[in-house]
Amino acid sequence: MLSFIIVVMLLISVAAGCLNGSWEDISASAVSACTDAVELGVFLGGSMALWCGLMRVAERSGLTAKLSAALSPVVRLLFGRLDDDSRKAVSLNLTANLLGLGNAATPTGIAAVKALGKGPRPKRNTALLTVLNTASIQLIPVTIAALRAENGSAAPFEILPAVLVTSLSAAAVGCVTAAILFSGVDKDARN
Repeated sequence: MLSFIIVVMLLISVAAGCLNGSWEDISASAVSACTDAVELGVFLGGSMALWCGLMRVAERSGLTAKLSAALSPVVRLLFGRLDDDSRKAVSLNLTANLLGLGNAATPTGIAAVKALGKGPRPKRNTALLTVLNTASIQLIPVTIAALRAENGSAAPFEILPAVLVTSLSAAAVGCVTAAILFSGVDKDARN
């Protein structure tokens, strides 16, 4: 579906450029945007590599195990009783999001969803994890701060209070909504 939308947008752009006689401007903008996209990708790739590397160091040093233990009461409150693998996967994913790793949290999220699928209340717990990932509660919004720094912000982390309030509010509303909507789903599936 996304491919179809992109093709339609390209065709509309080409048609508009031909009809308006501004084909040269569209070509120049397309080349400029491609260059900007590659530069941004390289910049974000470096930032992500740094934080993914730090996450790997934290995992090997045992820091993530300590964070998992610290998050255990929250995980138990939200997800109920989970086995050790599920709890560790969920905690690692939540830790990656708390550190603001964004896309670097994706592999841990996939592992957590697979682990939650084998446990109790799989649909509800997967919905809760999805809500928490989407709300993206970040103590350190690394990606957005990197983008702000790249675009000349003198204080790239000044958005931290707004990020915390917004993400905590979204997570709270989303978790309550998911808990209500999925309260009977897993029970019905077992009967």
